[in-house]
Amino acid sequence: MEADTFPADLADALVGVQRLIRRRLRGGVTGPRLRGAEVELLRLVESRPGIGISEAARQLHLANNSVSTLVNQLARDGYLIRESDPADRRAARLLLTGAAAQRLADWQRRRTELVGRHVSRLGEADQQALRAALPALRRLAVTLHEEAGET
Repeated sequence: MEADTFPADLADALVGVQRLIRRRLRGGVTGPRLRGAEVELLRLVESRPGIGISEAARQLHLANNSVSTLVNQLARDGYLIRESDPADRRAARLLLTGAAAQRLADWQRRRTELVGRHVSRLGEADQQALRAALPALRRLAVTLHEEAGET
């Protein structure tokens, strides 16, 4: 592989894997289909219960009104609780419902099983290469996140 095609090849591979995982996991989902941004918001609220809309917008690199729209949809569908912040009654704090926590846990379990099944089909050298690449991929994600915060 030529050095100048590596960034594009890497991006294509990552997007392709993510797209295939998403498509494979869609089957067997009960309830309304969640879009990528909705899942990202639910995962963020899961990791940071009580997060506010403005902070969620910053973390997801979305406009406040876009996050508000997502919150309204997810609350209507029974996945988010929007409560007033005791320190500032005008601000909202977000919490997952039990249904959302269960759906995220099910998705995580199914995703882990799917990826694990396919990784196990690879040869030992490929499995080791993927393990070895994880720290670099995580650092790449950090630099992409940091750059997104600068814009």
